[in-house]
Amino acid sequence: MRLSRSARLGATVTAVASFCAIAVAAAPAPKPGAPGIGDPYFPLLGNGGYDARHYTLDVAYNPDTDRLDGRTTLTARATQNLSSFDLDLQKLEVTKVEVDGRRAKFTRDGDEIRITPRQSLRKNKDFTVAVTYGGVPEPLSGPIVFGSDYGWMKTPDGVFVACEPNAASTWFPSSDHPSDKATYDIRIKTPKGLTAVSNGRLVSTYDKGASTYTHWREKKPMATYLATATIGKFDVRTGTTPGGTPIYVAIDPVLQNSNNVDVYAVTAAATDYWSQVFGPYPFEETGAIVDDMPQAGFSLEVQTKPVYSAVRNETTIVHELAHQWFGDSVSVAHWKDIWLNEGFATYAQWLWAEHQGTRSAHDSFLAAYDARPADNAFWQTVVGDPQRDTMFASAVYQRGAMTLQVLRERIGDKAFFKLLPTWTKLHRYGNANTADFIRLAEKVSGRQLDDLFATWLFTTGKPAL
Repeated sequence: MRLSRSARLGATVTAVASFCAIAVAAAPAPKPGAPGIGDPYFPLLGNGGYDARHYTLDVAYNPDTDRLDGRTTLTARATQNLSSFDLDLQKLEVTKVEVDGRRAKFTRDGDEIRITPRQSLRKNKDFTVAVTYGGVPEPLSGPIVFGSDYGWMKTPDGVFVACEPNAASTWFPSSDHPSDKATYDIRIKTPKGLTAVSNGRLVSTYDKGASTYTHWREKKPMATYLATATIGKFDVRTGTTPGGTPIYVAIDPVLQNSNNVDVYAVTAAATDYWSQVFGPYPFEETGAIVDDMPQAGFSLEVQTKPVYSAVRNETTIVHELAHQWFGDSVSVAHWKDIWLNEGFATYAQWLWAEHQGTRSAHDSFLAAYDARPADNAFWQTVVGDPQRDTMFASAVYQRGAMTLQVLRERIGDKAFFKLLPTWTKLHRYGNANTADFIRLAEKVSGRQLDDLFATWLFTTGKPAL
């Protein structure tokens, strides 16, 4: 039977309506994003339901009162249909939140801000969230970072900002986990006469009234803990390395005559040498920030410009610059893989000594191995999963480096020095884990290496040579 034109049209409309109803019914309902990415060491760090793309940080800091006022604008992409989502922020007071330019409701639960936009956010769509906040930032403390305070730390003339592993949220709201990297614009207002140093390249700096305004831009993806806004009085030297990489070095004048090393010269030389060994330098600028902060007692591989509480020898510099490849460009997927940062940077110190002709990496390995008897607690750390409060234990650094030397001697120099730049190229600006490295080492070398990594990374006790 042949239908009339009107009947056919009616049937078509009915079919389309039925299809649309099915499509609507099939679309997942919006739901809250998770309050953390599920890192075993820090379950509530980072956030689910979206991917951070770009941060614009506008902060004003007054050293006299230690007050920070800020507005952070995050551009993100929803990875699910979102009814609400979280940001990480510790202790600072939030006064306003906007999503896509419209006021949004928010609640606080400890270090979590739960934000509910007026309309749900669709999967795969970009959105912006702007948070206005302020207060006196407090550093974190505890056993994780050598028993030291870390994060936002006041100095006599400003602030020293070094946030590994979980302290970026002491000064700006974020998805505070290295697996959620983003690009940055960082604008800092300070009292006139102070210098504000941050990541990437300097876009502008100017005085207006009693204040100085400084704008930095990091175009390459960066983990939150690598962001800094270190402020104080600094002597600044700029230029390029012999290999052509722009360099920016800021040193607290209090320390100018107390350093035993030429920070600028070593930074330039190490950047160029690591570019030969590890692959092209991954960022637009290299440098250093050396501040008078003895109570910190550590340095950190801040992206493009490591921060140093003091510099006592050049091995500290070569270590932190090696992190630009191992930790900054190639970041850990979870914090239990921290040996991929610290073991590699420690091994870089051994390579530097070899490069300088002072000691071979093999002899550095033997010195570290022989220095600790079999009953030393050092050998009880499982380097491949060292646990949260001991993630920066000396074994993560030293036994991690030993693992690389054992690997080098197993597969030979040709394969080993092919493996390193292949690793940094394969995971450039991304994240990786220990299993990824083992697979690549086996692929590059053509060798089965399970026993080596099981012994050196995942077994307690002093391995036999």
